[in-house]
Amino acid sequence: MSPIRQNFSEISQQISHFCQLYGRDPDSVRLIAVGKVHPVEKILELASLGQRDFGENYLQEALGKIADCHVQSAQIDRLDWHFIGHIQSRKCKDLAENFSWVHTVESVKVAQKLDKYSHSKPLNVCIQVNIDDEETKSGITIDQLEGFADQVASLPNLHLRGLMILPKNRSELREQRKVFAKCRELLEQLNSKGHDLDQLSMGMTNDMEAAIAEGATMVRIGTALFGTRPER
Repeated sequence: MSPIRQNFSEISQQISHFCQLYGRDPDSVRLIAVGKVHPVEKILELASLGQRDFGENYLQEALGKIADCHVQSAQIDRLDWHFIGHIQSRKCKDLAENFSWVHTVESVKVAQKLDKYSHSKPLNVCIQVNIDDEETKSGITIDQLEGFADQVASLPNLHLRGLMILPKNRSELREQRKVFAKCRELLEQLNSKGHDLDQLSMGMTNDMEAAIAEGATMVRIGTALFGTRPER
């Protein structure tokens, strides 16, 4: 068995196990395979095993992979590409034209540009929230969230689906769950104000259990699937 096949099987089993443990439907949690820096051959191998959702952090690298997969994967069902990196406003056209999802919307300027270039198809977006208020991380503050969500939701070519967070590393399950519960509560608050959000993009390899326990619908897994990240 190849390393990727084994890793994919193990991660899939873990997701199913955690869903069963916390009373979740396994189909309610989507695995986003984060392939940044890894070669397209690994993505194609994973796609051949049934994986359909792929996350990328770097736009230029992602565009090459998307094009290669389009050429080489004629026998594979359509892949959904998720952008999970920092967004430069000058690259919004490429994002809107090549991705099904953008998880890291954090400014009105970016949202408006994505909307401008998404006229051919609605673009699924999540708002990135700086849940721990860290100076070194992107995302809007909790205080800004309600007003910003209203602005994003008003854009006709964007489909605001939910929230995305990248919290501080925490080692204890209890502490991990607290921060993910806070994100879930923020989504519930927005829905109580008239929004219809259904996605929580949160959780990676080391905190996937806590994220699933608190309602994650998309978990972003990289190294545990693809192996050690090569140098760029």
